[in-house]
Amino acid sequence: MRPRSYVRVQGPDAEDFLQRMLSNDVSGDVCDALLLTPKARVIAPLRVWRRGPDDFLLLTEPGLGEAVRAALLRARFAARCEIELEEHSSAVVLGGGEGIPNDDYGVGAVEVLDEVLEPTVSEEELEVLRISAGTPLYGREIDDRVLPAEAGLVERAVSFTKGCYPGQEPIARLHYRGHANRSLRVLELEGSVPPYDAEVSYEGKQVGRVTSAVHDGERVLALAYVRVEVPEDAELLVGSAVARPRAPVAG
Repeated sequence: MRPRSYVRVQGPDAEDFLQRMLSNDVSGDVCDALLLTPKARVIAPLRVWRRGPDDFLLLTEPGLGEAVRAALLRARFAARCEIELEEHSSAVVLGGGEGIPNDDYGVGAVEVLDEVLEPTVSEEELEVLRISAGTPLYGREIDDRVLPAEAGLVERAVSFTKGCYPGQEPIARLHYRGHANRSLRVLELEGSVPPYDAEVSYEGKQVGRVTSAVHDGERVLALAYVRVEVPEDAELLVGSAVARPRAPVAG
């Protein structure tokens, strides 16, 4: 199963309202988007599924549903749409098929709702796929310390051609006039799984921190934020373990 929270936005003004509130263009069937503060800090990452002309279901991380609902309600004003929590269950089906497209794992996959399916992939195997794909997770790679550009979220969850939304100005300013100071990298190392926020060093200096790690056979795969001035092919240290770069697996 894929733990989730769900928020319904439904009504004649639903699309227009979400276009004004979220970072991506929601006019299609499915997209990734972000709900942001005015300073571009992530309130919640979302997968936006259009179930009908005026009916959207926002899939977010467990525990974030009420925060999403509250933030949208505060900004609704005269928009004619209902904003309510829904209860569902999600399962990830690797290999594609009927369902909501999901590219978090570097392979073709869909999410299906409210179906009883027999698990064939363990949570640890899914975590290996997520880390290998370089996909950030809320509470690990995504928190109030991180800008969307640092987590690679701009490429997948931001439109620069749609209208305004909260957080647009700092997102656009960094994109067009600056650069992120850190980037998310996939690392491969030997030994034990390092703890969250374990220090990453290069040439004797701290240059980053580990955010996720999991055993993959005899190796450990990790996601870490690393300063952008560190060469992409550099060998790093996580504690005393040598960490080598690994290219993310594209879906």
